[in-house]
Amino acid sequence: MERKRTDCPALPPGWKKEEVIRKSGLSAGKSDVYYYSPSGKKFRSKPQLSRYLGNTVDLACFDFRTGKMMPGKLQKNKQRFRHDPLSLKGGKPDLNTALPIRQTASIFKQPVTKVTSHPGNKVKTDLQRATEQPRQLFWEKRLKGLRSSDVTEQVLHSMDLPKGLQSVGPDSSDDTLLSAIASALHMSSTPITGQTSVAAEKNPAIWLNPSQPLCKAFTVTDEHIREQEMKVYQARRSLEEALTADGLARAAENSRELLRGRTA
Repeated sequence: MERKRTDCPALPPGWKKEEVIRKSGLSAGKSDVYYYSPSGKKFRSKPQLSRYLGNTVDLACFDFRTGKMMPGKLQKNKQRFRHDPLSLKGGKPDLNTALPIRQTASIFKQPVTKVTSHPGNKVKTDLQRATEQPRQLFWEKRLKGLRSSDVTEQVLHSMDLPKGLQSVGPDSSDDTLLSAIASALHMSSTPITGQTSVAAEKNPAIWLNPSQPLCKAFTVTDEHIREQEMKVYQARRSLEEALTADGLARAAENSRELLRGRTA
């Protein structure tokens, strides 16, 4: 390989640029560019160079291939990002939807604008902000009196809960308990155990655990699980039989249509 090492005026004094021309292989004639710091440290890419230099040098319009500052290239990149912010060459879109939080002294923590154009920028995120949100007690009571209906506006019958599930709270009912359990199963990733504290039955406004549904503590046994598995199995069998019967009926109807077409 042929190596050419020269000074790089775009970088601080003492920085060298090396261009290595390949002599053999399918990529013969192409070149690789490297940069060396005054201490001899080697850099193979612009991101490595940016992390090392930090805020000392603005490399936004630095062209790694030529070793020169090219303001026109920065302007083209700005126009491209303005029309398509996700078209980062060789990069990935930021899929983190959590807003960064201002970490300065303030009464209320407020979201800030996240700027990523500078490689040295560091954004802090308040990871506990989502877990500190207050929960409303007895929110299920707002659904009291509401009933689901089908497309014909016929009211659907509410499912019957097992006798082991007993509600906790003022003016509670099976419908309220059903809403609480359905919400907990849908929204929570923790095990659903009900209100494990005995004090919640005496004064739920104080001792109620808002992350659990409004019911007394219950235990799901292996027998309960097997019963549910059998119900699911029977439901799938019934669905399979219905789909098979429907497929046979459609096939028979298509055969009759073909016969009618031939005899016509």
